[in-house]
Amino acid sequence: MPKQLDFLWGEDHLTARKAIHIGKGTLRAVLSDTTKKKVQKSAQAVATIVEKGQPVYGINTGFGPLCTTKISKEETKLLQTNILQSHSVGVGEPISEDIAKLMLILKVHALAKGFSGIRLETLERIIWHIEHHAIPVVPSQGSVGASGDLAPLSHLFLPLLGLGKVVYNGRVMTTQNLFGQMNLKPLDLGPKEGLALINGTQFIAAHAVKVVVKLRNCLKHADIIGAMMLEGLQGSMKPFYEELHHQRPFKGNQHVAARIRTLLKSSEILEAHIDCERVQDPYSLRCMPQVHGASRNTWLHLKELLEVELNSVTDNPIIINEELTISGGNFHGQPLAMALDYATVAAAELGNISDRRIYLALEGNSPGVPKLLMENTGINSGYMILQYTTAALASENKSLCFPASADSIPTSLGQEDHVSMGSISSRKALQVLNNVEKILAIELLTAAQAFEYRKPLKSGILLDVIHRHLRTKVPFAAKDRVFADDIEVAIGIIKNSEIIALVDKTMQTHDLKWNAPYEQEFERY
Repeated sequence: MPKQLDFLWGEDHLTARKAIHIGKGTLRAVLSDTTKKKVQKSAQAVATIVEKGQPVYGINTGFGPLCTTKISKEETKLLQTNILQSHSVGVGEPISEDIAKLMLILKVHALAKGFSGIRLETLERIIWHIEHHAIPVVPSQGSVGASGDLAPLSHLFLPLLGLGKVVYNGRVMTTQNLFGQMNLKPLDLGPKEGLALINGTQFIAAHAVKVVVKLRNCLKHADIIGAMMLEGLQGSMKPFYEELHHQRPFKGNQHVAARIRTLLKSSEILEAHIDCERVQDPYSLRCMPQVHGASRNTWLHLKELLEVELNSVTDNPIIINEELTISGGNFHGQPLAMALDYATVAAAELGNISDRRIYLALEGNSPGVPKLLMENTGINSGYMILQYTTAALASENKSLCFPASADSIPTSLGQEDHVSMGSISSRKALQVLNNVEKILAIELLTAAQAFEYRKPLKSGILLDVIHRHLRTKVPFAAKDRVFADDIEVAIGIIKNSEIIALVDKTMQTHDLKWNAPYEQEFERY
């Protein structure tokens, strides 16, 4: 990431990329004096409301169905402590440290907007956890994605009270032990603070940040690996012509077609069969712009919605000033829940079409490429069983495509009678993407094996460089071996974006351009 000025909490525009870099420590985030004053002003407004005794939801009333229960001035602080404890009811395996840290980052940015009534002291303690990588342990299950992600956010902020557990220096410990080591004391939450902390969509949004990053990575790999498979199977270049895609100008379609044209530029393999008798390729080759492109359009939509969410105030009530507080529904996860379900389908389709290309490579119908991608079969099974794995993964993904946002179960004695289930949408999206990475890794292995049979002809510069790089880690398979080892290596290549970095470096060295019409839109995230 280019060197830049510090990120200003609550003021600068937060994106998925910036959130990731704040989490890694490669982008420093700071509170400006302007933001500090806004936060203090909002906290003072809450203090004035408490002093006056006027009933305001969540400040001096109960929560949910208890919203008509008046809370005395003396008990307003106890109310906030109790809500964190009573709402810490999450179950299941803990979410990853990086997602929990993203939740902290997203929450700080929202609270720093100055509409939540949080005290500066509390905000600075959360920032302490981020900067010292003392990350709360947060269970993965228990949120219905409305009234915010109540259960996971409660667990996220238990450490403010000296409760719960954290991961510090690679090991799980009680917050009490951590505070003993660091000479810290628990906070006494002020009026409204507990509610401000646990109302919000940061569980959904933190997962969505990871979805945007992972899906982008898969989309870029799908084009590259698909182009290599096209070369290996001697597919036609015509379905990627610019003239065709001008007649149906979806952004994603045009973008993918342009990328594949660049990847195949100056290919000897293409030239060698330009006048062959094959009229049409199967859809998994021919329709890459339409299928990959549709998934790219979905990614673009999710990214745009996520950026709105990352820069919004999603707790409740919103403190405009001491005279105006608004109890609304900004915590409802539906805007992201639906988009994440859409992204889940988009990711699954990348895996579906990749699995079909793998199957195509095994059929032996392309001249020069043996059945099962190995010459001496019978005694060898070749790459047959690798496609079993991709079939299993693709099928598992299909079972995960039911939209969680289509379901709603009333909670809070009917006060919360429509919920988003966005937390489930977000977790499923990541699960599907993890499977897609594995499918693409296997396609990379099979595409490279088919590509080998085109020698001594060369492809374009980019695909040849990628193939040589893979062969430094995974040799050509002339006979059976433990292919699980190859798959693990290939998965690592996909996850670490090695191919993408290699392509970018090679293009820079050779002064190549993608010439894709929407490059800026699909690169910024």
